[in-house]
Amino acid sequence: MSVQRKRYSTELKTRVALEAIKGQKTANEIAAEYGVHPTQIAQWKKQALDGLPDLFSSQPGKQEKSEEALIASLYQQIGQLKVQVDWLEKKSKTLH
Repeated sequence: MSVQRKRYSTELKTRVALEAIKGQKTANEIAAEYGVHPTQIAQWKKQALDGLPDLFSSQPGKQEKSEEALIASLYQQIGQLKVQVDWLEKKSKTLH
């Protein structure tokens, strides 16, 4: 039997993480209220706190530009590999 993992909405994760950050309730109280395990609450809280510096960074498009550069680099590598595969296929056909 396969057990399906629970999937939580972004809104719920945000609400739970925000309540955990506020510190007005314990993790167990929040867990009981939302039906989420306390360990999961701690993970969402950590993710939220880790993401805050990026939210207020002076260069908001920096991450976007680095992703675009990565994608361009990967497409270039794919193109080079395709050329190599085509060349090798051509060479192997001439040998047989």
